[in-house]
Amino acid sequence: MTAPGRRSSTFTRLLRHGFTDPSAAERLLEGPELAPVRSDPVLLDALGATADPDLALLGLVRLVEAQDGHPAQRELLDTLIAAKPLRDRLLGVLGASAALADHLARHPHDWQALVTYEAQDLHPGVQEFERGLADATDPVSLRVAYRRCMLSIAARDVCGTTDLAQTAAELADLATATLRAALAIARAAAPDDAALCRLAVIAMGKCGGHELNYVSDVDVIFVGEGVEGADEQKAVQAATRLASHMMRICSETTVEGSIWPVDANLRPEGRNGPLVRTLSSHLAYYQRWAKTWEFQALLKARPVAGDLELGEKYVATLSPLVWQAAERENFVADVQKMRRRVVENIPAAEIERELKLAPGGLRDVEFAVQLLQLVHGRADTSLRSGTTLDALKALAAGGYVGRADAVQLDDAYRFLRTMEHRIQLFRLRRTHLVPEDQADLRRIGRSLGLRADPVKELNREWKRHAAMVRRLHEKLFYRPLLDAVAQLAPVEARLSPDAARERLIALGYADPAAALRHLEALASGVSRKAAIQRTLLPVLLGWFADSADPDAGLLNFRKVSDALGKTPWYLRLLRDEGAAAENLARVLSAGRLAPDLLMRAPEAVALLGDGEGGGLEPRDRAHLEQEILAAVRRADGGEQAVTAARGVRRRELFRTAATDIIASYGTEETPAVADQGALVDLVGGAVSDLTAATLAGTLRAVVRDGWGDTLPTRFSVIGMGRFGGHELGYGSDADVLFVHEPREGVAEQEASRAANAVVSEMRRLLQLPSADPPLLIDADLRPEGKSGPLVRSLNSYEAYYRRWSLVWESQALLRAEVVAGDADLGSRFIELVDPLRYPAEGLGEEAVREIRRLKARMETERLPRGADPTLHTKLGRGGLSDVEWTVQLIQLQHGWVEPGLRTTRTREALAAACAADLLSAEYAATLDEAWVLATRVRNAVMLVRGRAGDTFPSDGRELAAVGRYLGYDPGHVGDMLDDYRRTTRRARAVVDELFYGA
Repeated sequence: MTAPGRRSSTFTRLLRHGFTDPSAAERLLEGPELAPVRSDPVLLDALGATADPDLALLGLVRLVEAQDGHPAQRELLDTLIAAKPLRDRLLGVLGASAALADHLARHPHDWQALVTYEAQDLHPGVQEFERGLADATDPVSLRVAYRRCMLSIAARDVCGTTDLAQTAAELADLATATLRAALAIARAAAPDDAALCRLAVIAMGKCGGHELNYVSDVDVIFVGEGVEGADEQKAVQAATRLASHMMRICSETTVEGSIWPVDANLRPEGRNGPLVRTLSSHLAYYQRWAKTWEFQALLKARPVAGDLELGEKYVATLSPLVWQAAERENFVADVQKMRRRVVENIPAAEIERELKLAPGGLRDVEFAVQLLQLVHGRADTSLRSGTTLDALKALAAGGYVGRADAVQLDDAYRFLRTMEHRIQLFRLRRTHLVPEDQADLRRIGRSLGLRADPVKELNREWKRHAAMVRRLHEKLFYRPLLDAVAQLAPVEARLSPDAARERLIALGYADPAAALRHLEALASGVSRKAAIQRTLLPVLLGWFADSADPDAGLLNFRKVSDALGKTPWYLRLLRDEGAAAENLARVLSAGRLAPDLLMRAPEAVALLGDGEGGGLEPRDRAHLEQEILAAVRRADGGEQAVTAARGVRRRELFRTAATDIIASYGTEETPAVADQGALVDLVGGAVSDLTAATLAGTLRAVVRDGWGDTLPTRFSVIGMGRFGGHELGYGSDADVLFVHEPREGVAEQEASRAANAVVSEMRRLLQLPSADPPLLIDADLRPEGKSGPLVRSLNSYEAYYRRWSLVWESQALLRAEVVAGDADLGSRFIELVDPLRYPAEGLGEEAVREIRRLKARMETERLPRGADPTLHTKLGRGGLSDVEWTVQLIQLQHGWVEPGLRTTRTREALAAACAADLLSAEYAATLDEAWVLATRVRNAVMLVRGRAGDTFPSDGRELAAVGRYLGYDPGHVGDMLDDYRRTTRRARAVVDELFYGA
């Protein structure tokens, strides 16, 4: 007897053997069921070796209790102690699977299935499993026989007799035998249907790939044909009834539970398509309608049941189409998009525990391997395996994947799949979530041989393998391209030139030969620079491939690298600052403007980093003016001063363009900005501020060069049009008015000469040929237009507006805002024009009619010949002009009484009009959406083509780049154009009502 307060020696031994509830275990051991073997040390050692000794002991007691009488119990216990193979198998299963323990308690004689230990028992195949299921004649007996066969698979698995690949293959073979047995039961129940048709069952997914889980949907496709002389339609109907019955036999829940769901949703048209098709119908669908993912799924197609001759014919017929899939437009993009969609659909609460679908999970390995198979399997038949690990081994042998990478991926995949198996085996439930309960984690860790601190070790190993998969998934596709050109390890198999070319074409490169030359130039050699490039390029190539023009991205990267290759900070920036490399890849492959700006001063790459000197947030006008004026002060002469100002402008244009591109594309860490209006406001504000600061610096330089510190006349620059509205695009001219006022004692004529000289010199300096983009000044909105003087005094403006002002000039002045020069003079000019642009009592009817006439004439006369009016962003239906004239008419009519309308900005005025109930919220949203979209298209065209344009590009690649900027996936430019037309059509309907009164 144990003294009070002291633990028994049994209690201590149980703790030492891994029991977590020694008290309960001690009670079970003291029970009558285990009396004959209680004191045998072999039993305790065997229990301690299991994944969960407590669970194994409880399962053993239940199994002994369930035996039919004392002789049966004695036989079980004697065999358990005497036969180590049975002991390890039985207790191993009981310690890993509560569900199989339940099965043994219900069917207590099934433990004898674990006694046999012969050669054929160690590695059974389909025939052995068919013999195991042979006596099943109905769904219930089929389930019992299925669990009995699974019992032996699980025993070999948990004891280490079979590895992951063998276990998954056995589970697939058992599924094959089960499908055959289920089909036999269905045929026996409907002999007339069976006699009328030929039915082939094609396994897909993991069953087809010979790598099934313990609990998984079994994906299938059915092919049916009539027997000779049978009506095809009736035969297909009969085959459909047989297939449906077979699915129910496997899927329905009975007193013995279910086996697994049979899922036929991978068939043509999915669940909306017919369950059974003829072979010719399958072929017609795949030739005409199938999507990329459907060919990817066919990689694993394998005939398993029914008419195997018909099944083999199905595979042989469709196989050529599978290996042509990589030639489809946007092939790689489609596969990668499918992977992204899977990740996006994972509930946020589960993503950290998701073993299969999360980044770094099993699906990353499978997708990467399948992608490489589809690209290279057409020419290399050794890659055509449906089994992931076999395919990975073949890819490494052929040089399509680096050997070291393949080994690491193989290890990670085996670990993650084994972990998935152990999770599912416990309850025989379909799940890919790592449990949170500590007891569950402990059991899983111990089952994997992690005994010191199972939970901590399991989490560490899991995260390590997931991180490895994440890293290798990115470089797996691109690393061998570099190995093919770098030629550093002659003993290693590597991509042939043809294979490298195929891979680049699949990635979307139009000129793979040039791309390989760029890679060779960047990555060859043994220098430190080349070594860093070999680290960077695999990931960069993926980012380039995610754009509409990978060739341009790679070429531009080579140019920047050639320009900065000798600087110590460039490659270090890309390697060490997480954001910089991806930001650069996005910017270099999104079009011509940003790379052109960057090439003129490649050191601006530093802006893309997140360290010192980096930062993509556009700078405000005050900081820009301060920098430009300081540069002007340091310069010798006006030309040098304006060159410095234009250099700042170029750098800041690059910063704004880069911010816009990265926000529009998104990065791996940050999704694309959803608020398109915010991006339009950001670009418009940044470019307008930059233009104003450049004009201020140029004005200072011109005055200093010609007159010293003081000009004979006060001088102010008034922004007009988009400039005054803070809505400039990348390619916009600067619409301005120039106003001056003679200083005291200075004659009007002298002041006018000085003001005109300033304007002339400013325009000359800002358009001088140089590496920096010119800034064009447009003063055509001045009184009398091109016929009027370029500069007027404030008194002259007053006299003109008092006597001659036309309604279009009042409309143009709605955008007037001081942007540079004498602030006081500018303010007085604004005071002068306020009564014109916000007339008391609003516009008269004649003025409204005149504005409408002007607008109608502009639509008729100014739209370029041949331009599609539904796609012209400025003058087309529902475009910028439509929205702006509508908003400006409201401002002219109601600005005198509604302070919110007294703004130069279109979107602000539209929101103010809505707030004042001058138009409905629905109408305001419609107009705003169209204006933002049209502005985004104009910005996109400039970014992509490097020159301004008001229509969508006609070149296919440029059009695709505009689509990517606007958030459309590859292959969806048609959707983009349809959406644009739909949005602007709705806006035009609002314009017709509000502007024209229709």
